[in-house]
Amino acid sequence: MFSPTSGNSTVSVRQPDATPSRNLPGFVRDLLSSPPPRGGGLNNWFFRCARVLHPYRPAVEIVRLLEVATAGQLVHHGEIERAVERSAAVAWRPGSSTPLNRKPVVRPWPAPNAEQIEAIVARGGGLVDLWESSPLRFDDDSVQTEHLIDLLFPGNPLLCCGMDNSRFRTQKRSQWRGELSAMQLLVPSPMSRERGLTQEGRLSAHSLDNTGPRRFLVIECDFEPEGASPTSALVRELLATGLSVADICAAILLHLAAYAPLAMVLTSGGKSLHGWFPCAGQPEDMLRRFMAYAVTLGADPATWTLSQFVRMPDGRRDNGNRQTVYYFNPGVIR
Repeated sequence: MFSPTSGNSTVSVRQPDATPSRNLPGFVRDLLSSPPPRGGGLNNWFFRCARVLHPYRPAVEIVRLLEVATAGQLVHHGEIERAVERSAAVAWRPGSSTPLNRKPVVRPWPAPNAEQIEAIVARGGGLVDLWESSPLRFDDDSVQTEHLIDLLFPGNPLLCCGMDNSRFRTQKRSQWRGELSAMQLLVPSPMSRERGLTQEGRLSAHSLDNTGPRRFLVIECDFEPEGASPTSALVRELLATGLSVADICAAILLHLAAYAPLAMVLTSGGKSLHGWFPCAGQPEDMLRRFMAYAVTLGADPATWTLSQFVRMPDGRRDNGNRQTVYYFNPGVIR
């Protein structure tokens, strides 16, 4: 085997081998058949291939498969073996979230229905009504973040929380104790492990890959009076009657609470409200229909994504504003 050297790094030219890719799923065979050139992400490709091959082949055979797939390319000595070893900790499990950087089929969300929103708001039910209907109210100004998280996530699950979108960690709930009131973001479902693989092939504490089953579906209501969105003109009209954006959001969430249990509503520290709906064990297609209906009422579809960060209950936004909880019903949390 020809083994040129480049500085202190030894590379080798892999030669063809007869190792078959028999009985592998189609998406694995497709991935194996399309290695990038050196300099085009080959090392990441080794890692991604090895990760999805672990359920189907022992490590030694994975190495041989990757050697065959890159026959004729310059490969650093031990590069494949290291990728196989390191990927074992985050090996894909059949039936889990999307294993590759493949774009899923995206179903479009419906457009907001201004007439329906107007009819719901006209029935009444603003921010004060939401507050007064709360089964549990926090009448003093004490910080309740730790207590709320204990009720929302009983036991000691892994939680992903962050100061912002670039500063976050995933660790046990017990390890977070005393820190959460300073955080502004969290994933509203427990994590399955401390790190997972991002769509770019990087290990991260915050990824779809290491997010566990859905526990809460969070509906964010946010209405912008400026601009030319389908609801902007309506919002301007409603504000002119003395309502606030928070009143409009509260009316929508109270309406949705007639269709699904509502556990919590908090402010984003700005104008929007976040409604938390417990959904553990519920079928995804049913939850998708509920989310689609909420989107017609002005909800942001971004929170449908399982790993999406939402606001920490009674946490602190980056502008210093408190993310106050206006409604809390622990009786619907299971």
